[in-house]
Amino acid sequence: MLAAFMLGEVIVGIVSGSLALISDAAHMLTDAASIALAMWTIRLAQRPASGRMTYGWKRAEILSAQANGVTLLILAAFLGFESIRRLFSPSEVTGVLVLVTALVGVVVNIAATWMISRANRTSLNIEGAFQHILNDLFAFIATAIAGVVILVTGFARADSIASLIVVVLMIKAGVELVAKASRVFLEAAPRHLDPAVIGREMVAHEHVVEVHDLHIWEITSGSPALSAHVLLKPGGDSHGVRVVLAAMLLEKHGIDHTTLQVEVRAATDLGMPGN
Repeated sequence: MLAAFMLGEVIVGIVSGSLALISDAAHMLTDAASIALAMWTIRLAQRPASGRMTYGWKRAEILSAQANGVTLLILAAFLGFESIRRLFSPSEVTGVLVLVTALVGVVVNIAATWMISRANRTSLNIEGAFQHILNDLFAFIATAIAGVVILVTGFARADSIASLIVVVLMIKAGVELVAKASRVFLEAAPRHLDPAVIGREMVAHEHVVEVHDLHIWEITSGSPALSAHVLLKPGGDSHGVRVVLAAMLLEKHGIDHTTLQVEVRAATDLGMPGN
């Protein structure tokens, strides 16, 4: 649906001389690509871990999200340059074609937004596709307003202004996607998980003396992992504490992939490997 409408929009954009419509079509191209990539990488991410791929293919979703973000930024740079150029040298634009096409685009994007909003948006890939469609909806609304302005006043620069609005939306979505994907690749802790807070919660256990080498990262979006070195008081039950801490991390923070190295401090304060 999106691909077919995008092709028609390019044709109408060329015929009407509207850069805003062509910008919308470029945005829709990334929409269609993001949805196609999302579907493909979701299937790829479901492959089980094997061989050297010890985490499986889960981060294929993050690669897809980052590719979508970079594509948006590249298109935004090109369309932004062309929009500014046309502000100084406006071309004749057929307002009625711009308005009608934009209104159809609003309807198409409302339907697409509703459909993708029902998917699992905890995935950065799905959320990226959703943001693409939602931004495109706002862009069509801006283009429709530009069409009305051109029809009523003949102000041709309204088309370039609408195109610049699309560019701003593309930059916003692109920067957010690249930033979020980069955080996963750099193995930064998810924004909703504070390592300092979680470390204090682990130390609060009655048998825990110290927690260090605490690392929190995401294997893929919505799949946090944690590893830490836990030091216990003399006589502590390393296995029992490990089970309790893992259960707490899962219940309070949704971390279901934990690796805890637990050691029991000897009475002489010399570290002695636990069980």
